[in-house]
Amino acid sequence: MKFIVSSTQLLKHLQVLGGVINNNNTLPILDNFLFEITNNKLKVSASDLETTMSTVIDVDADEVGTVAVNARLLLDTLKTFPEQPLTFVVEDNNTVEISSDSGKYAVAYANGEEFPKAVELDSPSSTTIIGDILATAIAKTIFASGNDDLRPVMSGVFFQFSPENLTFVATDAHKLVKYTREDVSANEVAEFIMPKKPLNLLKNILSGSDDEVTIEYNDSNAKFLFGNTELVCRLIDGKYPNYEAVIPKENPNKLTIDRGSFLNSVKRVSIFSSKTTHQIRLKMAGTELNISAEDIDFSNKADERLKCSYEGDDMQIGFNSKFLTEMLSNLNSNDVQLEMSLPNRAGILTPIDGLEDGENITMLVMPVMLNS
Repeated sequence: MKFIVSSTQLLKHLQVLGGVINNNNTLPILDNFLFEITNNKLKVSASDLETTMSTVIDVDADEVGTVAVNARLLLDTLKTFPEQPLTFVVEDNNTVEISSDSGKYAVAYANGEEFPKAVELDSPSSTTIIGDILATAIAKTIFASGNDDLRPVMSGVFFQFSPENLTFVATDAHKLVKYTREDVSANEVAEFIMPKKPLNLLKNILSGSDDEVTIEYNDSNAKFLFGNTELVCRLIDGKYPNYEAVIPKENPNKLTIDRGSFLNSVKRVSIFSSKTTHQIRLKMAGTELNISAEDIDFSNKADERLKCSYEGDDMQIGFNSKFLTEMLSNLNSNDVQLEMSLPNRAGILTPIDGLEDGENITMLVMPVMLNS
């Protein structure tokens, strides 16, 4: 088996696939890329058993065959080459010989037949979405998902498809983000929970892409197809919590403020907050917002005043500054609105501008008890 391929093109594809491979695999075969040659096409795959990703590259080849090659060794070697054709020849002595303009390199290979096969989805439902829209939806929600192994359903992003819209939700019980696109829809109602790892891969690959992505899904797996690439992953099993129930409907107290100055103020004041609770206090009265924090153990305190627009009763509410900072950093708007009902009920953060047509985003942050 022999094929010739461009060094930079191969490297570009392998770097994307390399994100699938874990640092410590239980099965040694998973440390490899699987190379499959058919009709002058090279299909390269990487897998961690939960997620399998493959891409097809045009090559100059003379026969068919499969072989598994060590991923780390191949990536490290390819990074050092300038653009040139590389010739791969599978020898009988269990090595692949790579020939470049300057030399020859022999890499041991494993039997390609041992590589786990990607799951085939039986009679899946499917939806099509533009790559950049999917990447944005992931970026706007994934930071709010949890890391609790005891509640795996919260460690992913909830996809909710309907003929009206597509909704993406993530929560860790302290904060929640709901991102909706009304300019994209599915043919039928579907719900599934995507794990973080494949979502991060998709976010990095599809950011800024105009390619159409076809999402196929059934009860246990989802497949994403775009360009010459496909990604198949196992879904998180379980029922997602009823997130609509925790979003307060009546919020008479509304604070409108410049996002940038609010974010910078929260970042500054939080430096002086307790290192265990990260608690900051927001005090609203008239057209003024007072942000303060105190670390009693070290006698550190900070207090800032910001101009704002506020409707409602004067109130004080405490938040974890880390959550507030994350949320404000993940919005692109100039102004934001924070809606509240009571100091012990969740606050709802929404952007006032900077959204595309059909795009809606709601962020919810739980308050912390204030020490009076």
